[in-house]
Amino acid sequence: MAGSDWTCSLSTMREWESADYEPSLPVSEKSNPLTRDIDRASATSIVRMLQASDAQMFQEETGNTYKRLLSKQVIETLMEVAKRAELILEDPQDSLVVLSGCGTSGRIAFLTASSFNRALRELNKSPVYSYIIAGGDKALLSSQEAPEDDPRLGMLSLKKVCEGKRRVLFIGISCGLSAPFVAGQLDFCLQHPEVFTPVLVGVNPTHQARDEPIPGCTLTFCSVVQRMQELAKSQKAFLVNPVVGPEAISGSSRMKGGSVTKILLEVVLSAAHAATFTNTPVTYMGILQHVRAYEKTLDITYAQEEGISALLEAAGRSLRRGGRVCYLGWGSLAVTGLIDASECIPTFGADYNDVRGFISGGYRELNNSEGPLISLGPDFCIAHEDFLRLALPSLSDLDAVLLVYTHSDDVGDVVKLARRVREQTSNLHAVYHQVDGDTAAAVQQNDINKLCLSSLRITWPSPASRSLLHMQWELSTKLLLNAVSTGAHVLKGKIYQNHMIDVQVTNSKLYGRATRLLRKLSGCPEPQCEEALLKAIYRVDELTADITSSDMNTHTLAARSRTKVVPLALVCLLTGRSLQEAETHLERQPVVREAVEACLSPSTRRTVTAAHPRT
Repeated sequence: MAGSDWTCSLSTMREWESADYEPSLPVSEKSNPLTRDIDRASATSIVRMLQASDAQMFQEETGNTYKRLLSKQVIETLMEVAKRAELILEDPQDSLVVLSGCGTSGRIAFLTASSFNRALRELNKSPVYSYIIAGGDKALLSSQEAPEDDPRLGMLSLKKVCEGKRRVLFIGISCGLSAPFVAGQLDFCLQHPEVFTPVLVGVNPTHQARDEPIPGCTLTFCSVVQRMQELAKSQKAFLVNPVVGPEAISGSSRMKGGSVTKILLEVVLSAAHAATFTNTPVTYMGILQHVRAYEKTLDITYAQEEGISALLEAAGRSLRRGGRVCYLGWGSLAVTGLIDASECIPTFGADYNDVRGFISGGYRELNNSEGPLISLGPDFCIAHEDFLRLALPSLSDLDAVLLVYTHSDDVGDVVKLARRVREQTSNLHAVYHQVDGDTAAAVQQNDINKLCLSSLRITWPSPASRSLLHMQWELSTKLLLNAVSTGAHVLKGKIYQNHMIDVQVTNSKLYGRATRLLRKLSGCPEPQCEEALLKAIYRVDELTADITSSDMNTHTLAARSRTKVVPLALVCLLTGRSLQEAETHLERQPVVREAVEACLSPSTRRTVTAAHPRT
């Protein structure tokens, strides 16, 4: 295992930029050279790797390489989009700003729309922001991958939200420039230029936009991007797609992709609000300084390396022993906890109970469009009262509980809940934000410190803007929880090298990712890898004509009820074993990484090659 003295060089930070580095993959799907050994790293080294990966968001553009977050062109485009938002804020009658995306992108759209509508209500203004997430509000709390593949569903959802509006600024988010749901919405905007100004937010260069045909549709994401590029010349459409480097865990766009999406949206809308309500013009330096404030957020957060490592270690220990990790949060920081927990299921093949988020005030505080979703089952019970009713009675020291709050929240309420939890488990931890010199909650915080195994305090300088400070708190909490949940699953053995080996194959993007991963790890040709994937999905040793003639949607629908699809397929490819034999192998060695490594050992490979020579 890598020691805690992991460091990285500038050459490693930029290795992925070479044209020869994994040339067949878009940046968002490449593996990050910084984290290629993360599966063998200590908790401290994992945190350092994640910090280095996140720092790539703010790297300066060099030469003729990719356009970056701090590039002049990106900052100037953000200015123009902010001015379009300002026009709507100045004359909101029959106007709307719509933020839309799938998975993490849709959750960030929800968080941002909620935050800025709240700011408008505080000014006695009517809300002008709407959000759309593929799969509806249940996708805020659980994986709903299938709707991402439906461009018509995207179009219809946008049409419904914008009915009767004469002017709409539409911001469609697709980190990989790949989601058919968002492509359908952008196409609808392009067909109605008298109403819509479309903005595309992503983290891939435009030439890497997905160019695969969308079933039942004549367009591709790439064709939509090309039309938008043409309109961008006359500022009738905008593309905001800074490249931020490969994810720490390959393809896991919940991490940097989600963080940079949050930054871009907040920079644009904050500038628009300042221009409208405080007469502060939208300027290049203003936008740049706001982006730099988020860079400072990274520094302040990762300065707590020791505390984050301890939390990661505690969470990993709980998951390895069959326990749970529970986030108990307050305000919008609780929403970041809900988001982080919801992403563990598709990313790591986790059970919904492995990492759970709960929010003070439940759905009243969440304030989602569709209201309470508790009728959908226990997965959607998210209030602290639900935690006390459903989770607390069975808590033990195997389970890690993390309190997430700021000193602007009701810290007395935090103390009360901490005491209830402490009656059941000693494995209690706190993460909180406070402004330097603020001692108003010092007595209550001392009580919490006594109840918790660890308390991680993140201290912030006195802010010039309270709203910016709160957005920094949210980003800081996102970075920290992403690190804890990712690192915990790494320690549990859910990652091989830096790949999501146990990813769910529930839409076309994930199906393609799974096929590429099998090819990379097995060295087998792509058709053989896809055949192995289908056998694992359908649990058969021979594919029938019905299976091979079925479309992608049928395959991904069948995969929704399956677990360990990719590990099974890989074991079969590496060993030549039947599916039943592969399942037995994985049952004997439930740590996926170790099961795969056993198959990759030279002795195993020699035996397989002799028994099943490749032609």
